[in-house]
Amino acid sequence: MSDGRIERTGNDGNHAGGTGDPVPPATIEGRQRWVLAVLLGTGFMLSVDFSILNVALPQVGAGVGLESTELPWITSAYALPAAGLTLLFGRMADLFGRRRLFLSGMALLTAASLLGGFASNAEMLLGARVLQGVATAMATPAAMSLLTSTFAEGALRDRVLGLNGALLSAGFTVGALVGGTLVSLLSWRAAFFVNVPIAVAILLVTPSLIAESSLPDRVRLDLPGAVTVTGGLLAGIYAIIEKDIVAAVVGVLLLAAFRLIELRSPAPLAPVRILSRPTVKWGNLAGFVVFTMETAMIFLTTLYLQHTLGFSPLTTGLIFGIPGLAAVAAGVLAGRAIGRLGSRTVLTVGLSVQGLATLPLVFLGADRLALLVLIPALFVGFFGHVSAIVAYTVTGTSGLADDEQGLATGLTSMTQQVAITVGIPILSSVATTQGAELHGIHLALGVDVVVTLAAVALIHFGLRPRETPGSAVVPPARAVDA
Repeated sequence: MSDGRIERTGNDGNHAGGTGDPVPPATIEGRQRWVLAVLLGTGFMLSVDFSILNVALPQVGAGVGLESTELPWITSAYALPAAGLTLLFGRMADLFGRRRLFLSGMALLTAASLLGGFASNAEMLLGARVLQGVATAMATPAAMSLLTSTFAEGALRDRVLGLNGALLSAGFTVGALVGGTLVSLLSWRAAFFVNVPIAVAILLVTPSLIAESSLPDRVRLDLPGAVTVTGGLLAGIYAIIEKDIVAAVVGVLLLAAFRLIELRSPAPLAPVRILSRPTVKWGNLAGFVVFTMETAMIFLTTLYLQHTLGFSPLTTGLIFGIPGLAAVAAGVLAGRAIGRLGSRTVLTVGLSVQGLATLPLVFLGADRLALLVLIPALFVGFFGHVSAIVAYTVTGTSGLADDEQGLATGLTSMTQQVAITVGIPILSSVATTQGAELHGIHLALGVDVVVTLAAVALIHFGLRPRETPGSAVVPPARAVDA
């Protein structure tokens, strides 16, 4: 694997060293570094873009004539396809080629970014955001599966996924810090155009660096499963955003139909045997809690800083930027910690730290001296948050064959996108049950803490080593327990 190209893994997800295949090096060497730069750079670019657009929402809306009440649709138009289509495209990457799907996603992102940057009305803008969401659903699981199949399961992959977590966090931090400045100095259109040269560069260098993944002999796509799971996810996410009961019922029915189809399909989109694996099931539950609760906490804390303490958006970005350094450090260190302690330990400890660090925020008052508590709490919480992200990604993609990595990374990517989308509406609904905004923020953050710590107990139990009849205790997959 010294040339950085894709290699097959054994059926257990580990590198098939016993079959005469080359043993992967302990360090990242040669062309692998360039492969890593391209794939991690893609994730960094997408996270910067997401963060910049959040900062620029008022200017973007004003530029195309959207009312303030319509601004959430700039985010939702992106989030719905990004979350609803990720699982489908993750599986398509396995069946039709990961590099092919990755490049298609980057090409679509380039076109969508240009459309958004030149948008002259709301329809063009929202259409561009939908296309950006589709492009993200294509590129993200394909890039992640290229990573996990290029770097064999073990310490090297853990390190790579740790770097991925660090760069994702750095992207969100950089986007928050430079977004306001970029938009102020240039225009809201810069938030779209900034993607274009980076995406074009990725399109140019990827074919010479990354080989196409091997394809199965018989390419089949479970169309009934694809239609029901995509429709169910889209309806469910829409129901949460818009508080629409009818959409919620439709979503539940479609997802129930999806499960029945997968049980009977000869070539299921998401085989039940994979979905029922403890690492996949509990790893993705952990990811859902990690992103749902932290995304909502950041949103509620933003309201607190601006509405209660009276800080400007730029100052708010700087306040989040300082703890963001801890998130970057956690991404670098988490992979090494997983190699020593196991991902089960790192996951539960990281998620516990995320929840406990939110607890002091429940008691913050209206005095700016609260920053003396807030900034250290965010610093500690961000460190735990990113550690948990890396550990859940390792857990959810461990012990699976190479031809299932697209599905596994599609699931983890889908979990992230769905959680980011629904976290704010859920805890915002909790906050609005109180008359005073500060009281509502306190209540919602309290719910955040309770849900997070309850999830820790469930995940720790769910990922425990299991006994099989007549054998020793066996962990459900490598790296789940040290």
